[in-house]
Amino acid sequence: MDKDTKKSVTQMFYASSVGVFMVIVIFGGLYLGRYIDHRLGTTPYFTIFLIAVGIFTGLRNVYLLIKKLNREPSFIDGLKSESHKKRPPPPEN
Repeated sequence: MDKDTKKSVTQMFYASSVGVFMVIVIFGGLYLGRYIDHRLGTTPYFTIFLIAVGIFTGLRNVYLLIKKLNREPSFIDGLKSESHKKRPPPPEN
């Protein structure tokens, strides 16, 4: 597997794992919040708080992933930085 293909597969893996991570974190907050509320008798408070924490954590993960993917140079950036002197001259008509 060449370098570009491996990079593309890695980026696709990161992008697909974001949705799964968000669902796990939000439902984990829901489950834990309902458990704590049931044990302490504070019905909606911990559930709402931990769902909000799960949403915040999921969105933060999306932000960090986008930031990381934008930091990596792409193939197009490599072409833009290529010197014009290395290219052949245009054909004369």
